[in-house]
Amino acid sequence: MLGDSSKAQEVFHTTLREAANRAAQGELPKESFWLFRDARWRCLEATKTDLQPEALKLDEHDVTPQAAAQIEQLKPTQLAVWISGAPDPQRTALALFYLDEFDYNEILDLAELKLSELSRFLARGRRQLQAWLDAKHPEQGTV
Repeated sequence: MLGDSSKAQEVFHTTLREAANRAAQGELPKESFWLFRDARWRCLEATKTDLQPEALKLDEHDVTPQAAAQIEQLKPTQLAVWISGAPDPQRTALALFYLDEFDYNEILDLAELKLSELSRFLARGRRQLQAWLDAKHPEQGTV
């Protein structure tokens, strides 16, 4: 989400220290995703002072049946770099979606989005990713 492993480690360690302090004082929140939400907000705060990418109009292609095979050609870091370039909250929605660890209701809760927003962010992001995949692996997209 940060696009910088040293910043990500700093946020991770800060979040865990805070969680340990809360646990020691018996103050852990009861909601199930508070730790993820806390880490997300820390990431967003960490990026506020960074240079922000210019908003670009990205190409979009319809998602093809070959999309899964194209994604398999990517290294995880390539997908992470692509996702990190998206504006938030789309970046959060895409990251949680492609982690493949959360269902839609959990993503809605973690990203603090409405269903229509999540749907729009994922649909647009997947079409943009498809265009990028088609450019990167054209032989896979035309099979």
